[in-house]
Amino acid sequence: MKHAKEAPQQSPDSAAPLPAQTEKFSKYIVYVDESGDHGMQALDTHYPVFVLAFCVFHKQCYNRSVIPALNEFKFKHFGHNLVVLHEHEIRKEKGEFRFANRPHKQAFLDELTTIIADSRFMLISCVIDKAKLRDKVAETSNPYHLALGFCLETLYELLQEKNQHELQTHIVVECRGKKEDQDLELEFRRICAGNNRLQHGLPFEIIFADKKSNSVGLQLADLVARPIGTHILRPGQPNRAFEVLRHKFYCSGGRSQTGQGYEDWGLKVYPRP
Repeated sequence: MKHAKEAPQQSPDSAAPLPAQTEKFSKYIVYVDESGDHGMQALDTHYPVFVLAFCVFHKQCYNRSVIPALNEFKFKHFGHNLVVLHEHEIRKEKGEFRFANRPHKQAFLDELTTIIADSRFMLISCVIDKAKLRDKVAETSNPYHLALGFCLETLYELLQEKNQHELQTHIVVECRGKKEDQDLELEFRRICAGNNRLQHGLPFEIIFADKKSNSVGLQLADLVARPIGTHILRPGQPNRAFEVLRHKFYCSGGRSQTGQGYEDWGLKVYPRP
């Protein structure tokens, strides 16, 4: 019987070099939220749009500055950091967000807006005009799926610029319900498999987070979605939140020209006005 050949003895100082480590994950992570109802049967006359917002964070920046800033804000206003910020509850003054008076609410919103302005992230968004879409196609069309395709394609182009497009990027969405999540995951994987405008695979992975998840990224995505829809519906109305977000959108001119060149680039309205 032959014995396996023993490996030659090596001293601890002469160990063979480890193989070069290859990167698997990109330097970015994406948090997603929506504003408005994605159903097509009934239209809210006051808000007949569906908005999908992708907040794209550099992981190092997100971990070192964005998370601490929002936690500090929560400790200051609530005494703990377990409060989950929801735009709807803040706007309607529900739950934890019962303000003593109007100046108190305004001061709270001003401070939160400053945190968003100071937080470094890139924004990709699609607004679906449901009334125009219903006139254009069948009511069976899904605004969420349409917006998702645009945002994923644009995200890939952004990551190409960062030379991160060949690495896996995780995209975090909030759970909405078993059927909705299954439908979304199916559409997500269909788009990433190559059924997209770019006609090739997209190296993205979807993660579903529980609604009670105290994710800073998801809370910021929730806060930015509605101001985008409001701006599209009423562009002449003062909208301080959108003026901050204008400089976050992925745009044609790069970082030196933020605030312009983002329409049909980092922000798409469909059908086009």
